Amino acid sequence: MPTPIKMPALSPTMEEGTLARWLVKVGDKVSSGDIMAEIETDKATMEFEAVDEGTIVSIDVEEGSEGVKVGTVIATLAGEDEDAGDAASDKAAEPEPEADKPKEPAKPAPAEPAGEVAPAKSAKPAAAPKTSGERIVASPLAKRIAEQKGIDLANVSGSGPNGRIVKADVEGTKGSAPVSAPSAEAAAPVPDAKIPDYGIPFEAEKLNNIRKTIARRLTEAKQTIPHIYLTLDVQLDALLKLRSELNAALEPQGIKLSVNDLLIKGLAKALQQVPSCNVSFAGDELRKYTRTDISVAVAAPSGLITPIIVDAGSKSISTISTEMKELAGKARDGKLQPHEYQGGTASLSNLGMFGIKQFDAVINPPQAMILAVGAGEKRPAVIDGALSIATVMSATGSFDHRAIDGADGAQLMQAFQQIVENPLGLVA
Repeated sequence: MPTPIKMPALSPTMEEGTLARWLVKVGDKVSSGDIMAEIETDKATMEFEAVDEGTIVSIDVEEGSEGVKVGTVIATLAGEDEDAGDAASDKAAEPEPEADKPKEPAKPAPAEPAGEVAPAKSAKPAAAPKTSGERIVASPLAKRIAEQKGIDLANVSGSGPNGRIVKADVEGTKGSAPVSAPSAEAAAPVPDAKIPDYGIPFEAEKLNNIRKTIARRLTEAKQTIPHIYLTLDVQLDALLKLRSELNAALEPQGIKLSVNDLLIKGLAKALQQVPSCNVSFAGDELRKYTRTDISVAVAAPSGLITPIIVDAGSKSISTISTEMKELAGKARDGKLQPHEYQGGTASLSNLGMFGIKQFDAVINPPQAMILAVGAGEKRPAVIDGALSIATVMSATGSFDHRAIDGADGAQLMQAFQQIVENPLGLVA
C-alpha cells in the first residue's frame, strides 16, 4: 500500500504553510533523513525530511502552493517492498476532478412493466461500519470532499483498489457540514486593507506567510492587550567603557561584544531583580517564570522574527554574544528551528543602529513586556552635581497592564537603568 506523505506541523501553532520548493521528483528514491522539500511556515522557511524509505510515485501539491493545511497529502511514497509502477497505477485509479469537462446528461431509465418487480441492479452494498481503531484508507481528494460535506468516512465503503475510498464513493453521500472551532485568526481578524485605486502607479507584492502572521499577531496584540508605556534615559558611558575593555580581553578568542549583547544581559538581570515583570497573562491565571528567556527582534528578509537567548540571566556575555550571532545568521537565512524562536518570557527591540531616538514597541504575546531601546547620543547631563556631556540612550518598556502594574513596570525600568549605568554586575 502506498504511503501518503502529509503536510507536517513544523511548529505547535502551524495550521497551514506554503510548499516553497520540491527537492525531489516522481521516480526519485529517498531514504530516511533525506531533504524532500522546503516549507514556508508562519515564521521561517524550513526543510522537510523523509521519514520512510521508498520511491516517490506522485507529487500531489505543486511547489509554490500557498495555504496548504497541515495533514494534507502532498506526495505519495511506494515502500521498498512495493512496485513503484503498481503503486502509481493504484493511485491513478482514482478519477481526478475535471472542472472543464462537460458532464454527460443522464440517460432515462427504461420503463418497467406495470405490476412486475424490477430486476435487481448491481447496487453498491450498504457500507459496513468500521470498527473502532480500524484504519480508513481514502484518497486525498475523497478525504477533502468528505471534510467539506461533513461525511464520516467510517460509514463509507470504498470501491477503489483494496477497498480504498475514492471521489465517487463520497460525492453522492449526504453529510452535515462540520462546525470548525474558531481559529486564532478568527479571534483577531486583520482588517480589510483594500484601498481604492487613485491612479497612482504601484507594484503589488503578495504577502508571504511570515508577513501575514506578523500582521495578524500585531493586530491581535494591539486589540487585546492594554499597553502601558514607561520611558527613561540611561547613561551608557560606563557600559561602553566596559565593552571596550572586554573586547580587548576577548579578541584572542575571536569574540566581539556588541552593545546589544550587554543590553540583553542587562534586561535579564533586571527581570531577575523584579520577577513580577517576568510573567504572562493567561486568562484566569498569571504565569510567573523562574527563568529569563529573552526574545531579540531581528529583521530578516522575510520579516521580523525573534530568536531567543534561553536563560540569558545565567549566561556569560560572551556566550550570549556567540549565540546571538548564530541565531541572527540563521534568522536571516530562514533556518531557525521552532524551539529557537517560540517561547521567551520578555523581548528586546533595538533600533539604535538606525539613529532612532525613542519608540514604543508592540508586545509579543503571550509575553507581558518588551523593551525598546534607541540610539546612544551625546546629551547634556548633570554628573556629580555638575553639567557635563554624557552618552544617553532612551529606553521604553511596553507592559501588559493586565499582568503588570505601573509600579512594577517602573521598578523594572529603574533596575535596568541602574544595571546599565553600573555595569560591573553584568560580569559578576
